[in-house]
Amino acid sequence: MRLHSIDTGLFKLDGGAMFGVVPRSMWQKLNPPDANNMCTWAMRCLLVEDGNRLVLVDNGIGEKQDEKFRGHFYLHGDDTLEKSLRQLGFSSSDITDVFLTHLHFDHCGGSVQRRPDGALQTAFANATYWSNEAHWDWATHPNPREKASFLRENILPIQESGQLRFVDPAQGVPAALPQFSDLLFADGHTEKMMVPVLQYKGRTLAYMADLLPSVAHLPLPYVMSYDVRPLITLSEKEAVLRRAAEENWVLLLEHDPLHEACTVQLTDKGVRLDQTLRISDL
Repeated sequence: MRLHSIDTGLFKLDGGAMFGVVPRSMWQKLNPPDANNMCTWAMRCLLVEDGNRLVLVDNGIGEKQDEKFRGHFYLHGDDTLEKSLRQLGFSSSDITDVFLTHLHFDHCGGSVQRRPDGALQTAFANATYWSNEAHWDWATHPNPREKASFLRENILPIQESGQLRFVDPAQGVPAALPQFSDLLFADGHTEKMMVPVLQYKGRTLAYMADLLPSVAHLPLPYVMSYDVRPLITLSEKEAVLRRAAEENWVLLLEHDPLHEACTVQLTDKGVRLDQTLRISDL
């Protein structure tokens, strides 16, 4: 099995929203904001190459949104999902599984593409798309707080395609996804977000999605304002980070603009950064 980091571009979000109740004076050195208080974030996905299986974990914002949307989130950078796959010798038709940690637009927007005639279709024609029923119901019947993050054009075409399958949280990793050794479910950021865990070259790796967006979010109070249950996030993050420190996990970071992954350690101040690294370092 081989793992590849897939960069799909950069975008900007309000620093206050990304760091929650933490004052700007404390977070601004970690990710310096621009004049509009906007900070740059990555959209870094994971590709798992395992024999004749190619599993893509999340897929960024995608390319189908209009200029107004793109301008609102300051989409920039040279990387796209298609370009990053092509650099590895793959195309969208090679992907066998698309695993969606959750359905916020910056994690699943690349799932669906717009045809020249304007119609929407799945971007990975030969893939099974994976979610879970509780989160799918949550996203397709959104609450007012999250409605702007769950875009129907990113979600409904997947279901209509017949390519969608659900993970059963009670049963854990489905037999069809043996690349994962475990699945963690988190309810703080959104209902039943999934954090896949893998065994790779003798190490345990966890793709943290929005449970830990970046190294800057390691201190427990650094919880995003986007989270629907921030106190639940805090306890979930504490449990996973403590386990990661004790078992020397590698944490894969989806949104960190500088760091692909990190390890953590227990200190007198709680769990803190040990070192940053890249998948290619393993």
